[in-house]
Amino acid sequence: MNENIQLSIVIPCHNEDLVLDELHRRVTAAAESAVNTDYEIVLINDGSTDRTWAKIEELCENDIHVVGIDLSRNFGHQIALSAGLEICKGQRILVLDADLQDPPELLPEMMNALDNGADVAYGQRISREGETHLKKVTASLFYRVLWRLTDTKIPLDTGDFRLMSRRVCDHLIAMPEKQRFIRGMVAWLGYKQVPIQYNRRERIAGVSKYPFRKMVSFALDAITSFSVNPIRFSAYLALIFAVTTTGLIIYIILGWLTNTTVPGWASLGVIITSIGAGQFLILSIMGEYIGRIYIESKNRPLFLIKEIKTGNSDPRKSSTQGEG
Repeated sequence: MNENIQLSIVIPCHNEDLVLDELHRRVTAAAESAVNTDYEIVLINDGSTDRTWAKIEELCENDIHVVGIDLSRNFGHQIALSAGLEICKGQRILVLDADLQDPPELLPEMMNALDNGADVAYGQRISREGETHLKKVTASLFYRVLWRLTDTKIPLDTGDFRLMSRRVCDHLIAMPEKQRFIRGMVAWLGYKQVPIQYNRRERIAGVSKYPFRKMVSFALDAITSFSVNPIRFSAYLALIFAVTTTGLIIYIILGWLTNTTVPGWASLGVIITSIGAGQFLILSIMGEYIGRIYIESKNRPLFLIKEIKTGNSDPRKSSTQGEG
């Protein structure tokens, strides 16, 4: 396979054996319509417990354009995506999820945007089919809160689905942080970035890999990676409690001087509880940032690669260990 491939399509996979055949068919058709045969499809197995890696191996054996990367364990979507970006060789890189909710058929339109001078063409969702009302509301709220909190303006209603130039990809993989929020990191890099609007489809098979717990963790990664406003908020909250406490002290002194104090534990209990809750909130926000500093300070590898499987003519065939 050519060392200077025109297009790489990078797809993290976690328990996606039911969709891989259809994914391969549609991605292959989209790639061939855009660049003929000058492409590679990089499939990253992120610690799947089903037959995902076995299916990837079959695809590698039957298609020289497929590159399979088997991570040593489940590292999470953003880390798996980072592994694929580090391994891929394309001059342009399409990032795609395996569930086919984001249509690979938009590739020619994205290629045209880069031909006209853009460095990134990102998919921007107009609608989201097959998702619950709660999921749509919370997703919309997340993007708008993130927009308000961060100094880096991350486009609204935008996931990782995008086509980027090689220079953007190289800058991206050079960024050292462990808690990765790829769409925010790409936005931070700047360069010319243009939206490609589309309607997001329902999954063709399987279930979402982002339950509520993971969505909350993902939101925390996004906010703490690109904003210190929560710490500022905790400072403002502390100031509010300090002013409130001062006012209460003045009120108590005036009540004592005028002999109008009203005995009772209820109001006192509410005051103490409110102040205590505010203190714990402040400590939890600070702890979140300190914990992330601790994780970064350990400087562990971003990921470990168990095996890379490619066509016979690709030198990556011989690589069985790796780290990022």
